[in-house]
Amino acid sequence: MDPVPLQFGFGLLSVGLLFLMLVVITLWQSFEIVDAYEKKALTVFGEYRKLLEPGISVIPPFVSRTYAFDMRTQTLDVPRQEAITRDNSPVTADAVVYIKVMDAKKAFLEVDDYKKAVSNLAQTTLRAVLGDMELDDTLNKRQEINAKIREELDEPTDEWGIRVESVEVREVNPSKDVQQAMEQQTSAERRRRAMILEAQGERRSAVEQAEGDKQSNIIRAQGEKQSQILEAQGDAISTVLRARSAESMGERAIIERGMETLESIGQGESTTFVLPQELTSLVGRYGKSLSGSDVQGMEGLEGQEFDDDTRKMLGLDNIDEIIGQIDEAAEMDVEELEKEAEAVKTGDAGANIKSADEVIQEMDEEEAEAVQEVERET
Repeated sequence: MDPVPLQFGFGLLSVGLLFLMLVVITLWQSFEIVDAYEKKALTVFGEYRKLLEPGISVIPPFVSRTYAFDMRTQTLDVPRQEAITRDNSPVTADAVVYIKVMDAKKAFLEVDDYKKAVSNLAQTTLRAVLGDMELDDTLNKRQEINAKIREELDEPTDEWGIRVESVEVREVNPSKDVQQAMEQQTSAERRRRAMILEAQGERRSAVEQAEGDKQSNIIRAQGEKQSQILEAQGDAISTVLRARSAESMGERAIIERGMETLESIGQGESTTFVLPQELTSLVGRYGKSLSGSDVQGMEGLEGQEFDDDTRKMLGLDNIDEIIGQIDEAAEMDVEELEKEAEAVKTGDAGANIKSADEVIQEMDEEEAEAVQEVERET
C-alpha cells in the first residue's frame, strides 16, 4: 500500500477534528448564561458594551469578557477598630454593613472593587464617629452611632451605584481599666440604692407602726369611755328603779311600819297610850281594807303618788327613754371597733380611723350635749 495516500488521509482527519473542536469552542464562547440574581458587564476588545440581563445572551466569541455583579443584599464585616473617644477613653468596636448594588454599570466603571471600597470607608467612618462621642454615649447610644455611619456612607456609595441599607455596630468595648472602674462604680451605686431602700422601708414601717398604735389607743379610749358612760347610766337607772319601787309601796308601806310600831308599844308595861290622829286614821283605813266593813267612810288603801317636783327630780317620766338610750348604746358594734384596730395595725390604707383631735372634739361635744340635756330637765 502506498504510504502517501495513507498519510494524507490521517492529515485530513486531524484537520477535521481540529475544525470541529474550533466550532464547538466558538459556539461555547458565543453564549453567556446569567443567573437570575445577578447582572454581567460585557466588554469587547476591552470596551464596555452593555449589561447582560438574566438568561442566555449571545456575545462575540474570543474577544469578549464579562464581569458578574450580585444584585442581592450583601453583608460586609467591618473589622474591629480602635478609637479614642472625645473624653480620651480608648474603645474598640466592630460593625456589619448591609449593601445592595443598584447600578451595576457604575459599580463596574466607577470603582475598582466596590466591596473592598465600602468596607474601608466603613472602617474610617466608624473610628471618626466614635471619636466625636464621649464614652458613655458610645455605650448607650448605639442607634445614634448606626445612623451617623450610614449617613456618612450614603453620599460616596451613591456615586458607585451602591446603596447602604443598614449599619449595625455589634460591640463597643472600653479598655480593661475603664471596665474595672465602671464595674466598681456600678457596684457602689447598687449598694447605695439598697441602703436607701432599706432605710426608707424601716422608716415607713416605724411610722406605720406608731400610727397604728396611736389609733389603737384612741379606739381603746373610746371603748373605755363608752363603758364608763354605760356603767354610769346603769347606776342612774338602778337608782330610778329603786325609787319607782318605793313609789309603788306608797302608803301601804307606811301603815305596815306603823303596825309594827303599835305591836312594839303593846308589848310594853304601860297601860296608857297616846296615838297621833293620823296614825288612828291610817289604822281605820287599814282595817276597812282587811275586813271590808264600812266603819270608815274613806276609800281603801292606795299607793301615794309622787308630786311633780319629786318625779322630775327622779326622772320617773323619762325612765323609758333612758332605758332605750342604754339599750341603743349597749348595741354598739364592738366587732367593728376590733376590725378597725386590726386594719390600723396591718397598715390598711382604707381603714376609716379618726384622728386624735377628731376623737377629742367629739368627746367634748358629747359632754356639752349631756350638760345641756341635764340643764333642760332641771
